[in-house]
Amino acid sequence: MQLLTLGLNHRTAPVDVRERVSFSREELRSGLLSLGEYDGLSGLVVLSTCNRTELYASVDDHERGGQALRQFLNDLAQGGDDLDEYLYNYADEEAIRHLFRVASSLDSLVLGEGQILSQVKEAYAIAREAGATSTVLNLLFHRAIAAGKRVRTETRIAYRSVSVSYAAVELAAASLGGLGGCAALIFGAGKMAELTAEHLRAHGIELIYVANRHIERAEKLAERIGGEAIPFDRAMEYATCVDVVVTSTGAPHYVIKAWEARRLMARRQGRKIFLIDIAVPRDVDPDVAGIKGIELYNIDALEAVVDEHLSERQAEAVKAEKIVEEEVDSLLERFKYLSFQPLMALLSGRCERIREREIKRVSAKLPELSEEEGRQVEHMSRMIVRKILRIPMMKLRASAGTADEAFYIEAMRALFKLDAIGETGTSEQRHNHYRYAGK
Repeated sequence: MQLLTLGLNHRTAPVDVRERVSFSREELRSGLLSLGEYDGLSGLVVLSTCNRTELYASVDDHERGGQALRQFLNDLAQGGDDLDEYLYNYADEEAIRHLFRVASSLDSLVLGEGQILSQVKEAYAIAREAGATSTVLNLLFHRAIAAGKRVRTETRIAYRSVSVSYAAVELAAASLGGLGGCAALIFGAGKMAELTAEHLRAHGIELIYVANRHIERAEKLAERIGGEAIPFDRAMEYATCVDVVVTSTGAPHYVIKAWEARRLMARRQGRKIFLIDIAVPRDVDPDVAGIKGIELYNIDALEAVVDEHLSERQAEAVKAEKIVEEEVDSLLERFKYLSFQPLMALLSGRCERIREREIKRVSAKLPELSEEEGRQVEHMSRMIVRKILRIPMMKLRASAGTADEAFYIEAMRALFKLDAIGETGTSEQRHNHYRYAGK
């Protein structure tokens, strides 16, 4: 078991850096489909959210795998040589612990927030669909997701947690002296936009306009929240008469540019407006912050929002950390035997094929056997194979994690002529296998 994690998050990199490595589902899928081109990586999952981008890889060698992982990130970001100062690395046990803490929302911008677990699930699903996972990563992510669920079930870490969207609305309410009777405009129609709209309603916003490039999506969201869908290309006209603008799109470019904001303020005749940009990459040109009458906050500014219930959730976080440690120890114990599983499966499979072949041969010579006698012979043959394999299997398990582990693996391969490209192959063998298969 050799694992590596390479990444950056809201603690190590500002939003203008994070948005450079914020990848869409299609970008991730395309990158993962080329995994066979990176010698040293036997499996990879990429977690990309507004607050973090992290690569989790199973490797045969830490040094070679680390170089390949860095190259993969550079290629996916189309140039990232200047990211080094923002990146962190974890290996093996620390990589496991980090993912478990991420899935349990212990490493989030908002402690206890609920979105990260579903984002971890989605990242794993994308990698699985692309055929980029390995046995190690499959087990790792299954257990990480289970750990995240356990933390949310057994602790109150999510109790009254402040989501990014809630914090954004709190900022607006504090700046405007309350939102009762105000109007808002939301760019975007995704989950974050919907959550923000719900919080705006709860704070007294009476009218909410929804703008999206696909008008049908805006109409569906508007119907759910009791708002009004508007054409995307006319959104800035409606911004003239609102008090709050929230942007939460997946656009790769600025949705609100500085010249548009200046024209907007001219029409508003100086009336103050509150802009909240919770998108990564950012939707609002940072230069907008310098325009008189506009108060602009991006996702990094939300860290400054005071959460009155934070101390309560921090106490629950202590319990969550204990759960994480239990889950890490459990997985490490499981990994001790993982290196033998492909070998044991090959040995069991070979013995089973021999048994079936001999049973078929003897059955042809003994046609007078009754159905019950046939079942007895079948059972006897299975028990013979099981008892013969019992001692070698026990010896293999006992050597797990010891200095004799490699010796027994190679001895079993040599004695029984066991070999296969796949789970028992090196990443170099798999690399060649993918390359030739592609041709």
